[in-house]
Amino acid sequence: MTGEAHAAERSARRAARSTPVRIGARIGIAAYGLTHLLVAWLALQIAFGTDGGERADQTGAFQAIVQQPHGRVLLWGLVVGFAAVALWRTQEAVWGFAYESERTTKVRLRATSAGKAVIFAVLAVLAARTAAGSGGGGGQQRAAAGVLGLPGGQLIVGAVGLGVLVTGAVTVVSGVQQRFRRAMSLPADRRAREAALRTGQVGFVAKGVAIGIVGVLVVIAAILYRPEEAGLDAALRTLAGQPFGQYLLVAIAFGVLAYGVFCFFDARYHRV
Repeated sequence: MTGEAHAAERSARRAARSTPVRIGARIGIAAYGLTHLLVAWLALQIAFGTDGGERADQTGAFQAIVQQPHGRVLLWGLVVGFAAVALWRTQEAVWGFAYESERTTKVRLRATSAGKAVIFAVLAVLAARTAAGSGGGGGQQRAAAGVLGLPGGQLIVGAVGLGVLVTGAVTVVSGVQQRFRRAMSLPADRRAREAALRTGQVGFVAKGVAIGIVGVLVVIAAILYRPEEAGLDAALRTLAGQPFGQYLLVAIAFGVLAYGVFCFFDARYHRV
């Protein structure tokens, strides 16, 4: 690597680890929590049949925000926060976890950070599209429909669904085993510490279950060629229509609510 390349890498690393980016990352994590609170509220409305057709997913949460007074300004603020998290996670994926001695663990942590960087980059784009007034609802269904139309598309979508299902299972295990605490500098105060741990456990488990349901529906969408059944909103509405589905949906909604609360603790105590 040339001297110019080394200098460029150092500059990129300093920018990604700068104080503004770190502050923005904490704001983005808190914004992620806010969207989960809104998704939980929309899911409860579906459970009790009081929704007005709003989507119970991230897009629906952004649309709920933009409809409020000064909501568009707030949503642009969330865009900045999400972008900062994406940048911070990207530097973790490229340069992070140097303290890990085991190469396998380091690779796994960097891959996880890369995945989270993509998630927050997508959230930033979705929020920006909503703030700009271009909507963007049904993106998962459109993507599934597009892939299903390709040669071997059903196999691709089915494989994606299985991957989503595995992600849900891993998320549940992470909650049960409190793996999330490794990345946090938890407070000394016992009540705050317990609140962070319990909301994290409940939230991760509930979110993992919701992700798993999405994975199952994506696989079904691939088998039956029904892209409209892919996505979180479709998963929650499908669950609501099952026997005892209302009760399960309420439980998941409160779990997603707990995850949203946990994100506020994470925004404060995450090792950024």
